[in-house]
Amino acid sequence: MGEQGGDPLKERLQVLGEALRQQVRQLLQESGDQVLDQIRVRQVLGGMRGVRALVCVTSSLDPETGVRYRGIPVAEVSARLPRPSAEDEAYVEGLFWLLLTGSIPTEEEVNWLRRTLSERSHVPYQVYEVLDRLPAETHPMAAFSMGILAMRRESVMREALQKGVSKDKLWEYAYEDALNLLAKIPYIAAHIYRRFYRDGKYIDPDPSLDWGANFAHMLGNDDPAFYNLMRLYLILHADHGGGNVSVHAARLVGSAWSDPYLAYSAGMNGLAGPLHGLANQQVVQFILEMQKALGSMLPTREQIAEYVRDMLKKGRVIPGFGHAVLRKTDPRFLAQKAFAEKHCPDDEFVQVVWRLYEIVPPILQATGKVKNPWPNVDLHSGALLRHYGIVEYTFYTVFFGVARALGILAQLVWDRLLGLPIERPVAVPLQDLFTLLAEEAQPSEESRQVV
Repeated sequence: MGEQGGDPLKERLQVLGEALRQQVRQLLQESGDQVLDQIRVRQVLGGMRGVRALVCVTSSLDPETGVRYRGIPVAEVSARLPRPSAEDEAYVEGLFWLLLTGSIPTEEEVNWLRRTLSERSHVPYQVYEVLDRLPAETHPMAAFSMGILAMRRESVMREALQKGVSKDKLWEYAYEDALNLLAKIPYIAAHIYRRFYRDGKYIDPDPSLDWGANFAHMLGNDDPAFYNLMRLYLILHADHGGGNVSVHAARLVGSAWSDPYLAYSAGMNGLAGPLHGLANQQVVQFILEMQKALGSMLPTREQIAEYVRDMLKKGRVIPGFGHAVLRKTDPRFLAQKAFAEKHCPDDEFVQVVWRLYEIVPPILQATGKVKNPWPNVDLHSGALLRHYGIVEYTFYTVFFGVARALGILAQLVWDRLLGLPIERPVAVPLQDLFTLLAEEAQPSEESRQVV
């Protein structure tokens, strides 16, 4: 496995994994019975929200500062990674190195990873055959998941398990699968885009380009600004801790020693849900509906405010606002806003997003029902994609999925590197919960005597 000339990333992981695995084992031995959290009924019945029951090596989510990659605020990551030039956004490959190792890579290390991914990027022809046979009405996310599964025969982890590889060596095969998958994912996504929206007129990859720029090229736009948007977009959407639906679904499936092809596909099926990755699509739909209803591409602030209040009265959610954890404006939104201010400040759709940013939070605050009225990452991403010609919003979640591969695959490697066990929470019978709470509500014999 790996190149004949050596694999510096794998060697680094070997050292890091040995050290951290020993620390985890010691933690289990010395503090395994320590109580970490108290579970409330609302958490049991509320999707385990807020329950501290998982670990995550690659990223975390802070209510005040937002997503952190290896402790670095997401808004600072791009500035610290190697880049093509001072005017460009950072190489996405550098972020993957950071997520895996916890260290900012050198230019040499990024270039090695770029070459490695390029060498692994060939997609078997039968995968494209599967995609080309899908009906035209197939949702791009369904096609994306199928494309990943169609490549599963390439899994070296699957072969290793059939041969009885030891548990301690399993991470090496997960690592190989992760690199092979990461190399091919942009090719699958670009093929789906050209298949469904560009009459099957495919564009050959350009091996001289980096991962993010080559993805933009295969989509059909060679504007250097679009290359930079893709680099920025993919970095901003790469990871989000270990508990959101897409990452958790992938890690749950991976905990059963399912290979990264199966696990990543599961994560994409979770990402395709309306309460998760489809939110970026819903923002664009909302703005288009508002423009049509108000008869203007750039409604006034007063018109937007009236429209938003009317939607709230009808019980509609304003997409692109709020977050399960964050209590401030999402730094990823601000990073995209800064990009738009530099590259497309006169775009009317972008200006509508900015007006929503100005108008909606005070309206949501006035309801007294919203903990976080501020915009999240989804409010701005669709407007930027539209500016560069990607107007097919049903494809937007595929962009999200390509980016999320960076975090999911890095976490899957670390889960196997640490030897984490299969996830197996206990489900409480609902009737037992009713009975238990009813019994606790009854006054004890001692309390009745006191009364």
